[in-house]
Amino acid sequence: MSTIKLGLIVSLFLGISVFSLKQEEEEEKTAIAADLRINYSDTLSGRQLAGQYCRACHLIPDPSSLNKATWVNSVLPNMGLRLGIKSAGRNPYEDLPEVEINLIREQGIYPETQLISDENWAKIVKYYETEAPAEPLPQKVIPVVTNSLLLFKAQEIKLGDKPFPQTTLLKFDQATSQVYVGDAQNVLYVLDNQFKLKDSWWVESPPVDMDFPKNAAPRLLTIGLFQPSEQKLGRLMSLEKTISPSAITIQSLHRPVQFITSDINMDGKEDAIICEFGNHSGKLFWLDDFRPTKEHVLKEFPGARKIEIADFNNDKKPDLMILMAQAREQISIFYNLGNGEFKEKTLLRFPPQYGISYFELVDFNKDGFQDILVTNGDNWDYSAIRKNYHGVRIYLNDGKDNFKESYFYPLYGAAKAVARDFDNDGDMDIAAISFYTELENPQQQFIYLSNEGNLNFKAHSTPEAATGKWMTMEAADFDKDGDIDIMLGSYFHNLSEFTKLVFQGVFSFPQVLVLKNEKK
Repeated sequence: MSTIKLGLIVSLFLGISVFSLKQEEEEEKTAIAADLRINYSDTLSGRQLAGQYCRACHLIPDPSSLNKATWVNSVLPNMGLRLGIKSAGRNPYEDLPEVEINLIREQGIYPETQLISDENWAKIVKYYETEAPAEPLPQKVIPVVTNSLLLFKAQEIKLGDKPFPQTTLLKFDQATSQVYVGDAQNVLYVLDNQFKLKDSWWVESPPVDMDFPKNAAPRLLTIGLFQPSEQKLGRLMSLEKTISPSAITIQSLHRPVQFITSDINMDGKEDAIICEFGNHSGKLFWLDDFRPTKEHVLKEFPGARKIEIADFNNDKKPDLMILMAQAREQISIFYNLGNGEFKEKTLLRFPPQYGISYFELVDFNKDGFQDILVTNGDNWDYSAIRKNYHGVRIYLNDGKDNFKESYFYPLYGAAKAVARDFDNDGDMDIAAISFYTELENPQQQFIYLSNEGNLNFKAHSTPEAATGKWMTMEAADFDKDGDIDIMLGSYFHNLSEFTKLVFQGVFSFPQVLVLKNEKK
């Protein structure tokens, strides 16, 4: 054997030996570090452990935000399943179809191996059980509500032959003065400016959003499955009787809830920004020139709910403000850096039980900077109780895109709020709806906040608002008389929710309630 070959063999052997020793050393270090973490975590309190494990996905929830029973019987068992804790009698796949089970398992949402020891999990449960109140905390201030609405006159609208309303969309087309009403039974109604039925469309799934481009057919967004799902059955399409060459068809969307258009990469072509709310998974993304082959993901988390477009930093490029719900609850700005690139700044963060549901940009104090109007009241998941932090909030902008809460109106189940100058006095009033079934006063599922100046508001409601469970709302000058009207859309998830109002003496249930502004 030549000296060169022998040298190569020795070098190779030494190299392998050194690599093997280094690999063993790294594995040993990893094992020691893991042991240290385990031993260290065993010394932590329940509060410290909650911070360690909860912070991985969302803000740490305060024990006082829910009552003991809700923590112990609902919220914590659900969290435990996500950490591999097998609670007796709990199966995360129970009653789910096979297709859903397979999609969830592919993502590893519920791990087979425990990520926390039984002892440490017991500490977390004990911490919340000990610190939580026996009953949900009451509202700190119970608002005084005047049960009359002199500015508006109510008109009920009933559409179709249905056992109870399930309105999923209200959208007004200013160009045609037509109102589009979406229904969970996969139908889209078209009303004229007198609120008479003009047309109807049968679609693949419940309609949830629309827009009305110039010189083109309306574009309709359908959600796919309305209930939580991992299936991608949503669709964005042109609403046409006969499909034209320019028709839009974007399929396989994961429970989309909103879309908006803008030339965000400034190439002269309109782009689509889509909120895929999803369920366990989801994303916020934009399509260059509406092309599915040119998808750009901005945020790959579930819960994308609402988008607003504005030039926040005055660099003449469209920026995006985004509301994310579904555990990682926050509002962020995506500053447009050009060439399709963005930089995110988180503005507001909320614990998962807050249930952030909607926001709008409004300059409340007339300082030239956009403030944020926010509602939080989503109560559908694991803690369907009264929450004293549900309501309507105003966050004022300091001029540098830093926001501070400056107003709060408590409203259980707050679903949406819009700010308009309804009384034409030069300042912004607020109309808000509650999607909640346990109100002692059902008429207060709609609240009108009249702006008295300096963020002081007087609350009003109307007896007619007791006739629905309001999930959608649109505000516009429907009758073209120079003032802003309001339209409310009612949605009952099941017969049980419907009968709760019957027991309170409500017997008329319109799909839509129009509040016609009588100012002019």
